[in-house]
Parts: sequence; C-alpha cells; structure tokens
Amino acid sequence: MKQFEIRDILQKNKVIPVVTIHSLDDITGIVENLVGQNISSIEVTLRTPVAFEALDILKKNYSSVLDIGVGTVVNKEQLSRLKNIGVDFIVSPGLISHLHEELQEAQIPFIPGVVTPSEVIQGIDLGYDTFKLFPAEIAGGIKLLKTYAGLFPNIQFCPTGGINANNYQAYLELPNVICVGGSWVL
Repeated sequence: MKQFEIRDILQKNKVIPVVTIHSLDDITGIVENLVGQNISSIEVTLRTPVAFEALDILKKNYSSVLDIGVGTVVNKEQLSRLKNIGVDFIVSPGLISHLHEELQEAQIPFIPGVVTPSEVIQGIDLGYDTFKLFPAEIAGGIKLLKTYAGLFPNIQFCPTGGINANNYQAYLELPNVICVGGSWVL
C-alpha cells in the first residue's frame, strides 16, 4: 500500500486531536487530557519552534498510549527530521506530490490533504485512497463529501478545518469519512 496502512491508524482513532504545542511544559497536561477522554492519537502541528522537540518527547514517553502523528508537513527537511523521531503517521495540508518518492522511502503512514476533484484524481494517480479534506467546512463540508461519495466510491476522507463538537458526529455518519480531526477536543 502506497500510504503504509494509514487506514488502520485512522479507523481506530475516529477523532484525531490537532494540537499546536507552544511550550514543552504543556505536554503532560495535553496527554492526560486526551487519555482521560479515551483518545489514543494526537496530530502535532509543525507551527511552533518547539514542535519537533515536542514530537520527540511524545514519541519517547507516550507512544504506549498515543499514536503520535504530525501535521503541516510540506517539505523534505521536515520529513527527514520526522523519520529520525519515528512518528507513527504524517498529515499534510495539501497533496504533496513533490514528496511522493521520499514518503515511499520513509514508509511512514501518511495522509495528504485535498479539496478539489482534480487533487483527489492526482492522488489516486499516485496510488492513494485516503485523504485529509482541508479546510472541510470552508470547502463545502458535508455536502461536498456526499458529492465525493458518488464520484470517488473507494476513497475515504478525514475532514479537518471547521470540525467541532457540534458537527463532528454528522461527519462521522458519512460512509466515506474514516475519522475527523480538530482542535475542539482540548
């Protein structure tokens, strides 16, 4: 499989918290909060200066209770550092066809982001069958996913962007939604 069993990770984690860590001192509290809610995954965004160090700490100390994922991956340098940390999965906000070969070599489960039908088709051409729909609510949300279910019957999505406590269940009821991601959990 070209995405290295990403569906296995996503199927067991119906809600994937998207977390931006600003201070390493926050890690223990974040983990306790997630585990206390019976959540067993985390997607740490690469948006702060401490993100890589936070991922390293999470992987070394909490991989027995959380699948450690990373989001906002957009270049080779990030991917190289993530291979060294040994993250469990990678999420990108877009279709990262320029990293296709490196992702295949890394053999880390990953999910690229898409919005348009053209991006989905490009991903299918690369051998992918599972995508992040981002930003989901702005792009059309549930209506768009219902349309995509007819166009792409074998494709699964993890919508993020605008997913919250009020709408995540409606997303999870769609047959082509494998899980959802968002920051409302914290």
